Amino acid sequence: MSVTIYHNPRCSKSRQTLALIEEKGVVPTVIEYLKEGPDAEALASVLAKLGKSPRDILRKGEQEYKDLNLADATKTDEDLIEAMVANPILIERPIVIAGGKAALGRPPEQVLDIL
Repeated sequence: MSVTIYHNPRCSKSRQTLALIEEKGVVPTVIEYLKEGPDAEALASVLAKLGKSPRDILRKGEQEYKDLNLADATKTDEDLIEAMVANPILIERPIVIAGGKAALGRPPEQVLDIL
C-alpha cells in the first residue's frame, strides 16, 4: 500500500506521526508541503478523503488566517482552498494518505486506522 504524508519537519506532531508510520515498517512518500504545497485539485481530493471541509483543517492561529480574514463566514470553500494553496502554512498537519483514505495526525495515533 502506498502511503503519503504531508509533513512539516519543524512540527512535533508531524515528526511523531512520521516516526509512528515508520515504526510500522512503512516507508511513506514524504511531501514537505511548505516547500511543495498541494494545488487546489490535490487539496480538494485530500479533503474528500478526510471527509472534512476546508475550514476544518485551517490553522486558525496563523497570522495569515487573520490577515486574510478567513474567520469571515461568507468565505466559500473555494476561497479557503485558494488561501491554503497560496499559503500552505494554513494547512493543518500532518495529513497521511493511504489507499483511498486520509487521516489527520492529531493525535498521531489517528493515522493507524488507515494503515
